[in-house]
Amino acid sequence: MKILLIEDEYLLRKSMVQYLTSEFYLCEWAKNYKEAIEKIELYQYDCIVVDIMLPDGNGIDIVKTLKLNKRTDGIIILSAKNELDDKINGLNLGADDYLTKPFHLPELSTRIAAIIRRKNMQGNNKMVFEEIEIDVPGKIVTVDTKNVILTRKEFELLLYFIINKNRVLSKNSIAQHLWGDDMDIVDSYDFLYAHIKNLRKKLVFAGAGDYLHSIYGMGYKFSTHM
Repeated sequence: MKILLIEDEYLLRKSMVQYLTSEFYLCEWAKNYKEAIEKIELYQYDCIVVDIMLPDGNGIDIVKTLKLNKRTDGIIILSAKNELDDKINGLNLGADDYLTKPFHLPELSTRIAAIIRRKNMQGNNKMVFEEIEIDVPGKIVTVDTKNVILTRKEFELLLYFIINKNRVLSKNSIAQHLWGDDMDIVDSYDFLYAHIKNLRKKLVFAGAGDYLHSIYGMGYKFSTHM
């Protein structure tokens, strides 16, 4: 799951990135309004955490931009105690939740997970595709109740495929989801091919159908049908 953290306070931003990365989120960040808008124009996120007060703008305007562009990214706004009006305004514009500073990082992680469940998983902790079941909080994958041991990237890849089942996903969009801002250090798609090959092998070996289809010249589709 890919998160964008928009926060100008260095130590807070660093601690959020470190904690959420340890919780298996792919974290990107922006330290001001300009950087945030640039990233939002280029990429999609499962959840965006935005501070209301930024050095070169207002986080509320970022919420407005997201909603004007009909984006479906989850949104959590961060506010100081004296920013009640802005907080209410953000929620009225379509933000999903808010946290008042200071806050505990586990609470932020829980709020993010709840929004993603609600938006991508209809509020459930588990995702099911045919005989494949994913316990998202527990990071457990089973095929007909048989555990399948996946690497972190393989788990992220499977979750991304099932959330986007029956859709053709380009190699670039998959790579961007897995590596985010670090994608520029990957000079070819060889790493992606290896992850997809290993994921398919593990699922089929555990007894799952071969649902990962390569669509020539386009990308991949996770589906019971080509």
